[in-house]
Amino acid sequence: MRILNSFTEGIRIAVRALMNNKLRAFLTTLCIIIGITMVTIVDAVTTGMDESFDNSMAMLGQNVVYIEKWPWADNSKDWWEIIGRKEMELSYVDFLEERSQLASNVAAGTQRNVSVRFKENIIENVGLNGATSNYLEIQGLDIERGRMFTEGEERSAKKVAVLGQSTVTNLFEEADPLGKVIRLGGQKFTVIGVLTKQGNFLGMGDSDNRVIVPISAYGQIYGLRRGIQIGVKFPDEKAAEDGEYEIEGLMRQVRNLEANEENDFAINKPQILEEQLGGMKSGLYMGGFVLVGLSLLIGGIGIMNIMFVSVRERTKEVGIRKAVGAKPWEILVQFLIEAVVICVLGGIIGVVLAWLATLGIDKIFTARMNVGVVAFAFVLCTFVGVLFGLIPAYKAAKSDPIESLRFE
Repeated sequence: MRILNSFTEGIRIAVRALMNNKLRAFLTTLCIIIGITMVTIVDAVTTGMDESFDNSMAMLGQNVVYIEKWPWADNSKDWWEIIGRKEMELSYVDFLEERSQLASNVAAGTQRNVSVRFKENIIENVGLNGATSNYLEIQGLDIERGRMFTEGEERSAKKVAVLGQSTVTNLFEEADPLGKVIRLGGQKFTVIGVLTKQGNFLGMGDSDNRVIVPISAYGQIYGLRRGIQIGVKFPDEKAAEDGEYEIEGLMRQVRNLEANEENDFAINKPQILEEQLGGMKSGLYMGGFVLVGLSLLIGGIGIMNIMFVSVRERTKEVGIRKAVGAKPWEILVQFLIEAVVICVLGGIIGVVLAWLATLGIDKIFTARMNVGVVAFAFVLCTFVGVLFGLIPAYKAAKSDPIESLRFE
């Protein structure tokens, strides 16, 4: 019972001391607030990046490689070397389908941003995909309403379109888009399908703000001289590993490359983006935790300093408590509780600020607050309070009661 009473009394005295010195307490906790805010935000951003990455990789399809002119990541070549490469050709699709023993599907697509119009409604910067009829199978996309265009419609350059959810909402509001006629590049296209909702790609671009049309119809308007991407899908992960080398060999064959010539094309896969994301996360963690460590160290030193001041100001109070029977451990606990309360209050403010910042970041990029990290933040605050409050508290606990009573 005495232990419980000591803890209760310690908390009461600590709160009273903080209320009597609000400004001093706030300035003392400022670095703690900054440190807890940063550690929580860093984790929220990286957690959001992980979730967004998993969703975004699903948009690129499973067991798929993409053949393009430009690599997604290649530090070994300069851009002027890559820009001189030949463009991909639509005829490569048939070549790869005929020759590949491992691929289950081969599709082509190209993209540009355009304005889309329906009656008086116009939306800008919509991603227009010109694609082959099997494009959805490569990308892992599904149709929610209507249908995808057929191979016959693709070959005849039929003016039909499949829309993403954001395009439907912005263009038609509550109206049913199926069968409606929209304008793309001055041409009329009939809406035949609506894609299922995808969300943002890597927390940035809206993947639902898109229109998919037959690549032949796209070519009639914008041409197919550049920007073609070929997607090759494999039935499983093992086939994808072996198939990457098979596709590389077939592409060298169709591009007429000699044995001593380097590839003049890039084979891209989602793992490249995963490596880049890992590097970004490592840099974010490193920079964030260095700043967090400095903030907590400075905050801890500030707490130690203010606790020494508090011990000195209350020397006579300590003497009186000892004179009426308070044990040294009770004095120690009292001042430790005060140091911990200061840190925990700073942690609460830091978590609230981090929560508000997370809401703002999530609207621009991606962020998800982790309950486990919030709990860790409070454990960290308690640890800092105990660590840096121990020496002042120990000094108060070991003080001589007679000398303390004489203190003015």
